[in-house]
Amino acid sequence: MSQQHTINQPENHLEQAMPSHRRFARSYERISNSEWEQRYMKPLREKLITRANGLVLEVGAGNGLNFATYDPAHVEHVEAIDPNPTMLGYARERVKTARVPITLTQATAEALPFADATFDTIVATLVFCSVTDPLKGLQEIKRVLKPGGKLLILEHVRSHNRLIVIAQNIITPFTIRFVGNCHWNRDTAQTVRAAGFHIDTEQGHRLPIAGSFLMPLILVEATNSP
Repeated sequence: MSQQHTINQPENHLEQAMPSHRRFARSYERISNSEWEQRYMKPLREKLITRANGLVLEVGAGNGLNFATYDPAHVEHVEAIDPNPTMLGYARERVKTARVPITLTQATAEALPFADATFDTIVATLVFCSVTDPLKGLQEIKRVLKPGGKLLILEHVRSHNRLIVIAQNIITPFTIRFVGNCHWNRDTAQTVRAAGFHIDTEQGHRLPIAGSFLMPLILVEATNSP
């Protein structure tokens, strides 16, 4: 089956990748090929993506790690957006592994180039840690998601442990600057609620990173309530 793998690049300030964006994309690509990704993150991605159906928007698709997981029995087409052109270059290669048609577009979560109530499902994996304005991004997602549509999120989040939160607050200024605007101390589930979604399920996980440190993550399925 021949798949569509177009990259739409609007004429705006996003066209050229900044050096910091290129460095981050290359680093993320290396991590994507690591044993850690295969052992810990891939099963969580698959668990999330199996819930997608219909016309899907993937926000912050990055280098396309989710593409091979979309099931043609449930998903008819995926629109995938990311602001980083270097990431989209990697994603274009991974489109070849997909079993559903995928279109790539360079765009931000805060300014989605789609009409209201377009999508059945919206997917975001490890995205809202780095979105500049997460509430605005989620409000845009709510706008383009059909009433009753599903929002599926996999995200590392603010810990419930007070000592870990202190560590997250200390490291966040460095990760913002050097790790693609990544915020280690965001309460993403709360922002999902603030944007007007109803959270149907929220599952917590803790993954080992940097020795004995356990990174808290959540898998969220939310409904676009009228």
